[in-house]
Amino acid sequence: MVALRTPKAEIGWQASDFNLPGTDGKQYTLADVRGPNGLVVMFICNHCPFVQAILDKILRDAKELQALGIGVVAISANDAEEYPEDSPENMRKLAEAKGFTFPYLHDASQQVARAYDAICTPDFFGFNSDLKLQYRGRLDDSSMQHKPGGERELFTAMKQVAETGKALAPQNPSIGCSIKWCH
Repeated sequence: MVALRTPKAEIGWQASDFNLPGTDGKQYTLADVRGPNGLVVMFICNHCPFVQAILDKILRDAKELQALGIGVVAISANDAEEYPEDSPENMRKLAEAKGFTFPYLHDASQQVARAYDAICTPDFFGFNSDLKLQYRGRLDDSSMQHKPGGERELFTAMKQVAETGKALAPQNPSIGCSIKWCH
C-alpha cells in the first residue's frame, strides 16, 4: 500500500460527464446524480484500508449532504481483475450491506477516473449547482484512525456550497491508496 496525496484543486473546473453502471443494475450519468445544490463525486473502492477506516463517516456525511440538496455518487475505478474485492459483484454486496444512500458506480475503462484526475481512494470532489469544482480534499482529519469527532472538512465545505455556491473552508489533500490502474 502506497499512500498518495491529491494535488491542489483547480477551483471552477467543470465536472466531466459520464455514463456508468451502478451496483443496482442501472446506468447513471452526471445529470442523474447531481443535486439541486451541488454534487460530491468520490472515488472509493472496497479493499482500501483508508476507505474502510472512514466508510461509516462517509455514509453519515453523504446522508446529511443529501438532505441539504447535494447529490452524492461513489465510483470505483480499480482494476477488478487484479483486485477481485473491487469487482462489481463485491461492490454490490458492500453497498447493500452498508445501506449506501447513493449510487456506487463501476468505471471499468477508468476513463472517468482519468477525466477527474483521481489519484487515490478515497478522493473527494465537491461541485456547486453549476457543476463547477469548489472542493477537492479529504473527508476529515482522521486518515486511517478511528478518531471520533474532528473537523468534518468535506461536510463543512459542501454545506457552504449548498448555502452560497462556494466552499470557503480550508482544503487539505486527501490521502489514500493509489487507484489500481489497468495495464
